[in-house]
Amino acid sequence: MRALLPLLSVGRGWRVGAAARPPRRVMSLYRTEERGRPHSEDYRLFFKNVAGHYISPFHDIPLKADSTKENGIPRKKARNDEFKNLFNMVVEIPRWTNAKMEIATEEPLNPIKQDAKNGKPRYIPNIFPHKGYIWNYGALPQTWEDPFQKDKDTNCCGDNDPIDVCEIGSKVLSCGDVIHVKILGILALIDQDATDWKIIAINVNDPEAEKFHDIDDVKKFKPGYLEATVNWLRMYKLPDGKPENKFAFNGEFKNKAFALEVVNHAHECWKTMIMKKCDHGAINCTNVQVCDSPFHCTPEDARSLVESVATPSMNKENNIEEDRWHFLN
Repeated sequence: MRALLPLLSVGRGWRVGAAARPPRRVMSLYRTEERGRPHSEDYRLFFKNVAGHYISPFHDIPLKADSTKENGIPRKKARNDEFKNLFNMVVEIPRWTNAKMEIATEEPLNPIKQDAKNGKPRYIPNIFPHKGYIWNYGALPQTWEDPFQKDKDTNCCGDNDPIDVCEIGSKVLSCGDVIHVKILGILALIDQDATDWKIIAINVNDPEAEKFHDIDDVKKFKPGYLEATVNWLRMYKLPDGKPENKFAFNGEFKNKAFALEVVNHAHECWKTMIMKKCDHGAINCTNVQVCDSPFHCTPEDARSLVESVATPSMNKENNIEEDRWHFLN
């Protein structure tokens, strides 16, 4: 058995590991910059590319990790079919945390912000025996669940967001990390009559990533995790007085092939939106690197947008909801 080397941390981009296979890339292509006070309504986490230009994590980070170029940097050819199906994931919420961080889809350059409820920063309740989110939670860039288009499988329209990802690897990641993931399967949550797909994926640099190829491997090597995922998603709104969430397919997880079809369709919807060929509602499509898009802006314009936001502050507000537990029948 080949020895496993420890995971390394490189900048504020993805963590680069050295498991059985060598890491795909040593250099971090993305960095983040905080503006405003953490855990406040004015907090924003902006993204920069390797050239130091501000970018949109929604529109400018490629969906596929094996793109010919990323940020203008040529990438090596994929070694096999599995590596051809690697995707970029933007981490919004680290595992075991409660702050409801999300890509601000309606703001220029789409920084990560904390969702608000009743005028206050929103926290997800702890539902015993879970503490906060039970995976690293985030989104696939360059995907969009079209709210004006009914899904052929769920018969519900999209939820107007990028596709969500539940990353099940062993490492607790950081808000703003951009990692490469292997897609393993998918779950169809129905949230207020809208389709809200949840991708199940694993960080390609996780020490156990080579064991996982499809959804059945999650059942085999992480028994109980999928059942806990359904229960968590079903109940997490109950402490707020809302009803249980529902699922298409009776809460059954679909396999990798099904998941890839959903992702490819959401990518096509995003391409239609970014080229202004459909109604995108309040979604802000400002981008720096999609040169053919009518929403394209210069790096100088992007900097001006960011500089209009509050300056950095390291003061953090504490919240008692992070330490409170809810016991449900």
